Formats: sequence, structure tokens, C-alpha cells
Amino acid sequence: MLEDTSADTAAAAAAAATLHLRITIVGATVDLLRDVPFHEARPEDVADRLAISVYELRQHFPSWDGLVLAALDRWNGTRMDDVTQDVGNGTTVELLRAIVASNAEDPALMRLLVALLSVAGNPAHPMSTYLRSRYQLFFLQIKRGLEHDIAVGRAPHTMDPRRGAEQLIALYEGLQLQALLRADLDLVPAFDRSVARLERGWMERYEPQAARRLSTWADDGWDI
Repeated sequence: MLEDTSADTAAAAAAAATLHLRITIVGATVDLLRDVPFHEARPEDVADRLAISVYELRQHFPSWDGLVLAALDRWNGTRMDDVTQDVGNGTTVELLRAIVASNAEDPALMRLLVALLSVAGNPAHPMSTYLRSRYQLFFLQIKRGLEHDIAVGRAPHTMDPRRGAEQLIALYEGLQLQALLRADLDLVPAFDRSVARLERGWMERYEPQAARRLSTWADDGWDI
């Protein structure tokens, strides 16, 4: 009986040590991706930071893509926990604004998210399916948030939640990309200005014919 207990204790200790090392590896990968652009990062860099061999690293994470995704989930998940706690029961626009502000404070994460969008767009890439599924979940989160905002009177009923989610995410991603490429863009104020215009438009029912008239005025030289 004593031998069985000792064996169980040793097995539990080994499992705990393995879990601790896996957590440490993911954390070191997050740190690496903060310091090094995604396309330059390598598993050898993670191993060097932890003073372990690449062989030992691959015993826990055989796939570099899998390790990158684990690091992304850790990094983004921790950030989202903080953001949702700060926003509380705020509106969906307030949630997305908090995400934008968080990205502005952590540009390395913003760069990684933008880099992985191109990966997600390549169906042949091993990470594409997972990244696409996460993107769909993000879209659904924004759409359902807008549905809730309409239901409780915090957003106009003239706004289609699906279209609203498309527009909000387009602002979020487009301004984020501009912020990475333009030193003169202050991301959060730019988001606030754009959303103010967008929310004003949501208060009017969308009419395709009216949209075509605006296009005609623009072609004729009207300043819109």
C-alpha cells in the first residue's frame, strides 16, 4: 500500500511539473511574440529563452503553429478578461472601444492579430481553420451584443445587428491597420469619431434607393 501511495505521489508530481513547464513555454512564447514579429519568431527562440532543447520543447508542443495559437489564446484571453471586467454591463460599442484602447496600449498584440488575419485568409495554412472559427465567434459576439442592445433600448431598432456587426468590425480592423502604418493616427479618437458617425446612421432606416442617390450626388461632384 505504501509503495502504491509513493507511486501515485510521484506520478502527480511529474504531471504537475509537466503542466508547469507547458504553462511556462506558452508564457515564453507570448513574451517572444511581444519582442519579435510573428514571421521572424521560431521555436528555437523559445527554447533559448527557457534554456531547454528544441527536442524537449517539441515533446510538449510538437507543432509550432499549435504553440503560437496557445500563446495567442493566453495573450488575447487575458486581455479580454480585463476588458470585459472593465466594461461590465456596457454596450457593445463600449466593449469594442475598450478592445481598441487595449490594442493601442499593447501594439505587439495588435500586430500579431493583424498578421494572423492573412494566415486565416489562406485555407491551405494549418492555422486557418482554427483562426476562422475564432473570427466567426468574435463576429457572433458583436452581433449578439448588438441584438441585446436593441432589445434593452440601448441601440436603435432601425439597425440590423448583422450589418451593424459588419460595420463595427470594419471600423475596428481598418483603423487598427491604419494605426500600424500611419504614425499620425491616434487610434482611440479616430474610432470615437467614426463610431459617432456610424451610430448616427443607425438611427435612420437603410434604404437602398437613398444610397444610390448619394452615389449619384458624389458622381456629380457633391461634397458628401
